[in-house]
Amino acid sequence: MNQSPTALLCVTCFLFFVLSTTTHANQASRLLSWCRTRRLHKSNQSPPFGQRNSVALPSSVFVGSQEADKIHALPGQPPDVNFTQYAGYVTVDPNAGRALFYYFAEATQDARFKPLVLWLNGGPGCSSLGAGAMMELGPFFVNRDGKTLYQNKFAWNNEANMLFVESPAGVGFSYSNRTSDYGQSGDSSTANDNHVFLVNWLERFPEYKGRDFYITGESYAGHYIPQLATAILKHNRRRPADAINLKGVAIGNAYLDDIINEKGTYDFFWTHAMISRTMHHRVTKTCDFARGDFSAPECLQAMMDADDAVGRLDHYDIFRPLCNEDSTDASASNEPLNPADPCAEHYVLSYLNLPEVQRALHANTTGLNYTWTECSNLVGSAQWRDAPRVMLPEITKLVQTGIRTWLYSGDLDSVVPFTATQYSLDMLELPEETAWRAWYAGGEVGGYVVGYRGLVFATVRAAGHLVPMYQPERALALFKSFLGGILPPKGE
Repeated sequence: MNQSPTALLCVTCFLFFVLSTTTHANQASRLLSWCRTRRLHKSNQSPPFGQRNSVALPSSVFVGSQEADKIHALPGQPPDVNFTQYAGYVTVDPNAGRALFYYFAEATQDARFKPLVLWLNGGPGCSSLGAGAMMELGPFFVNRDGKTLYQNKFAWNNEANMLFVESPAGVGFSYSNRTSDYGQSGDSSTANDNHVFLVNWLERFPEYKGRDFYITGESYAGHYIPQLATAILKHNRRRPADAINLKGVAIGNAYLDDIINEKGTYDFFWTHAMISRTMHHRVTKTCDFARGDFSAPECLQAMMDADDAVGRLDHYDIFRPLCNEDSTDASASNEPLNPADPCAEHYVLSYLNLPEVQRALHANTTGLNYTWTECSNLVGSAQWRDAPRVMLPEITKLVQTGIRTWLYSGDLDSVVPFTATQYSLDMLELPEETAWRAWYAGGEVGGYVVGYRGLVFATVRAAGHLVPMYQPERALALFKSFLGGILPPKGE
């Protein structure tokens, strides 16, 4: 029986609603839901962030105590920790009682001379503490028992002072006393709150004022990072005496363009033997990628058939095994399988909801009436108020301003695949300065890199969407090259 366009739309919307409201939603399901929801709503491109918004400048600074935020020890952390940790809240709107939660790990050596780096996870609505710090690039990972930690030898605080913030309010431990804020979240408010957070955090940690500053992240941070960078540049023009020394941005598997991302995904499916040539042809023939119009019933059906054909796998890393729920039993061996344990999110969920952990982190001081989760049910695609279809104008502005701009892609991610990033870069039409070549880490090809005028694009071999989680050694090598402003090495 033929289905009407309305029926198709309703069924598809329902499926995406279920995906986006799963109790224990993770970053994978959140962004996949976002991408498919955006497919159904043809959107007009908004002006660049700097033109759409007057950047909020804090009228008063709520400094707070750095010493009060110092972490003496995290429950279950390994011995002989050689760096200082802080965590706590920074107020971004005193009238609303809105505050963002942060975790800060200083560099393991020479912290006074190392740059300050902010890491942002995406979603939208996912935690930079739970995903970024505790599953990808932070100093500690959680053991299977959900109570103890082990050290990450490829942590990024080997090279920099690493700052993680949970944003917007409603994500993780971040909150607002004005609960209506949760339904008003969007790109603009998130950028403004992140900017105010940073200004106020630097007042609490004045030794980092003037320090070289970089913004890094992944996924929907393809929106967050360029918009925050734009806010900082505007801040610097208004307050040159209090300028933030922004040097560069690096975004992994960056979500930059709704339409190009759809095309890149189905091209990735086909070139990785996940759908047939016939299915790929149906999608490209029936869907209008030129105009971003996917409303035709035959297009929606072709996409749904292709999605069904892909089957049940980890879309964030198509070669990665799925989590076996039985393996999360605390009675199992406490030895981690590897840094990319597919059940890691369960261990982190258990750990961050322990009362003693929250006390050590100075978290949940207001007694939130919900548990910590990797991705918030208060904030997400259903509540998101504004999101430009394309972020390339913001990327172009950063390049033109001389901000070091790197994009990198784990080559096994099908949600924001390297094909989509490459298509976006083609749209920028930047002159190529360094031809595509291999780069090396650990004695092997770590990936491939190409240098454009003002921008570098690198792939990371055998990595999924969460590059530092899947390939920690390669990710750290790439991060070190980024900070140094040099292309990753040709060989060792």
